[in-house]
Amino acid sequence: MDTVVEHAAEPRGYAGDKEAYLRRLKRIEGQVRGIARMVDEDQYCIDVLTQVSAVTKALHAVSLGLVQDHISHCVVSAAREADAAGDPRIVDAKVQEATDAIGRLIR
Repeated sequence: MDTVVEHAAEPRGYAGDKEAYLRRLKRIEGQVRGIARMVDEDQYCIDVLTQVSAVTKALHAVSLGLVQDHISHCVVSAAREADAAGDPRIVDAKVQEATDAIGRLIR
């Protein structure tokens, strides 16, 4: 089982795009509600699946953006910290964290 790692209250990699992420997620939430409504109204299976596919693609786009933000902010910050501390394990841990997250996304 994956564990959630607690992090200090530092700015998140997505902080600069937080409002855009929230807008996208609210749009996706609306799409999911629409899919539920389609099922409730006994819409044609393929039409429901088409909408599920659209939501899946939208979530993948959000995920990729978050991965990019994590690497460009958190991993780069860990690399700087590792250089300053002379401890490459700091960046190794952050890279492993990113790798694990990507692995969960592609399963």
